[in-house]
Amino acid sequence: MSVLQIVDLHASVSGKKILNGITLAVSSGEVHAVMGPNGAGKSTLAAVLMGRPGYEVISGSVTLDGVDMLSLPAWQRAQAGLHLVMQYPSEVPGVSLDHVMEQALIERGRSTEGLDQVLESEAARIGFSSELLHRALNVDLSGGEKKRNETLQLAVLRPSIAILDELDSGLDIDALRDCASRVEALTNETGLGALVITHYNRLLEALPPDVIHVLVKGRIVATGGPELADELERSGYEAYAVDEPGPASSSALDDLFAH
Repeated sequence: MSVLQIVDLHASVSGKKILNGITLAVSSGEVHAVMGPNGAGKSTLAAVLMGRPGYEVISGSVTLDGVDMLSLPAWQRAQAGLHLVMQYPSEVPGVSLDHVMEQALIERGRSTEGLDQVLESEAARIGFSSELLHRALNVDLSGGEKKRNETLQLAVLRPSIAILDELDSGLDIDALRDCASRVEALTNETGLGALVITHYNRLLEALPPDVIHVLVKGRIVATGGPELADELERSGYEAYAVDEPGPASSSALDDLFAH
């Protein structure tokens, strides 16, 4: 069993403190949702966990199966079993999806035998056109196609822990159902653990969480079961407002790939 352990994590970006002591643990097969208002620090948490440049860890620890993630560059965190499904997937002209998957498996020391069949199967499972498997990564794809693409990569690479940064952003109902259902299936098929960052309950209806954490101004202010999402849907985040240490970030800072 794998465990992502985050202990008292404090972090800043551009000299502004964003995270104010995050502690949580995600184990194999579990789905943990992190919900909160704009500017709470949700996407900043994803950036810090994956080692995005420009984010400074002030204190605290992040380990995956006892390995210190904070001491590793992003690519080594990925090889260790940590995977980010991006809110805004990057376009990579000239490099096809199937080539990316082939190289990623080789770097992980895994066989690429039968990869074409695996890609075709996964594409069919989530309604992703097989023609796009051989196209430049994310180039000229719709928002829904990009998220299906991200989900396909997750299924092929089979990491220990996945961070889903607003998977539901820009998805219609069908694409949301397809992507969320595939992630849920992976928690059973491979023991995937998922840290799901979202604003809205609609994703959690398709990808039921075991635990929900409410993040406000860079700190977890409440933790509960799935019923907590229903409460937030009814009453919003006002009941969880905190006065200190001040706003965690602007909305621009909270977007993982904002410029």
